[in-house]
Amino acid sequence: MAEVQQLHPEKDNEYRLAPHNVEAEQALLGAILVNNEAFYRVSDFLIQEHFFEPIHSEIYSVFDKIIRAGKAATPITAKTFLPDELLENISMAQYLARLAANATTVINAYDYGRSIYDLALRRSLILIGEEVVETAYEADVEATPQKQIEEAEKNLYELAERGSNTGGFQGFNIALLDAIKLAEHAYQRDGSLSGTATGLSDLDRLMGGLQRSDLVILAARPAMGKTALATNIAFHIAKNYKSEPTPEGNIKTLDGGVVGFFSLEMSSEQLATRILAEQSEISSSDIRRGNIHESQYSSLVDASNKMNAIPLYIDDTGGLNVAQLMARARRLKRQKGLDLLIIDYLQLLSGSSKNSDNRVQELTEITTSLKALAKELEVPILALSQLSRQVENRDDKRPQLADLRESGSIEQDADVVLFVYRDEYYLKNKEPKAGSPEHLTWQTEMELVYGKADIIIGKQRHGPTGTVQLSFEAQFTRFTNLAKADYLPERME
Repeated sequence: MAEVQQLHPEKDNEYRLAPHNVEAEQALLGAILVNNEAFYRVSDFLIQEHFFEPIHSEIYSVFDKIIRAGKAATPITAKTFLPDELLENISMAQYLARLAANATTVINAYDYGRSIYDLALRRSLILIGEEVVETAYEADVEATPQKQIEEAEKNLYELAERGSNTGGFQGFNIALLDAIKLAEHAYQRDGSLSGTATGLSDLDRLMGGLQRSDLVILAARPAMGKTALATNIAFHIAKNYKSEPTPEGNIKTLDGGVVGFFSLEMSSEQLATRILAEQSEISSSDIRRGNIHESQYSSLVDASNKMNAIPLYIDDTGGLNVAQLMARARRLKRQKGLDLLIIDYLQLLSGSSKNSDNRVQELTEITTSLKALAKELEVPILALSQLSRQVENRDDKRPQLADLRESGSIEQDADVVLFVYRDEYYLKNKEPKAGSPEHLTWQTEMELVYGKADIIIGKQRHGPTGTVQLSFEAQFTRFTNLAKADYLPERME
């Protein structure tokens, strides 16, 4: 079987050959000839391009076509579709006969296939590395180092995706086992949540926490507090992060999680100031102006020390496209771990293609990509979104699914759609003249809604819709659970 093993003997002295195993290729092809069932053990991950020797690639391709056509692949049926002469001293018919004669057991076919596949991935890695070197040497003016890095990362992640042999069908018993584990995990956790707790108990009760692989859209008109709600959730989850090592050497999250926050609108300093205001209970405007006394400064330092070690990572790069965001999210997952990804906000992202004349199509690409990313990384993605101005033209300003800007794709791809609504904001702008009869009515209405916010679950693929009331402290940009007494009906004295 050494005839094809050294098709390029002269290269051994001149070049370093790429990783390969011709014997494994021969053994697999022989096993398929002896029993065509061996083909089905490798066909879901092995294709002809994975073979190192071109003739082996051609032989495997012919086997593929014959077997998928429902016929038997044998040396006799296969030679018809292959070149007659292999080398000067051996014909194709003879070579196929030798492969079959020297074939080992079919049981090893999968192992041979995996070996061929893994070596093909290593060769692809070498090609990517050579391309990176070549591009770095010969780059033109427009190819900035950053673009080259992003292109290299994209190629590596595409290779990693092809390399993860986790697709295809699985038995229902495996899916059932995963569902039971999820229920068991929820049963054992505080609060009986299957997902990651947001810290807002009534919202968690309706949603079961933020679920892995879900795309959650948090939408509102400006000044409703959607960024504040997102930072509240992000900090709560990062603050409660607990983990343990697994026997395989990985890190398993027990509670809370590692949070990645893409702040496309605000700088990281502004975002940190908001969280600092929430934790220290000092107005964010006072923090920015330095309008604090000594005791408040101590609270500020204490809050800062507590925040210092939490796994909350902020990327405030403006003008990102969805491909760049996905690459950075994957990198964070690989380097630090990741349990929740937040994007503030959706309309500031651009599509990966240069032709972005059609904003609806561009947004469709963005939401579809984010949903795919949530499934790939197995983390919830919380993406903030603006609502259209048509809300302002209605008497009832409570948001609806139709109010989502370019709503088709957002509503379709999202697993959960949340709206933030504060009656107080609209009512405050309608204050009548002081001392008038209407002002007294207005004051009564204001007392009922002051410091309260509604979180409306407009869509939930795996749970109920409904409305949750929260407390909102504007000076600290903080959402908290509403005191239970506020839910009770009026008492009769």
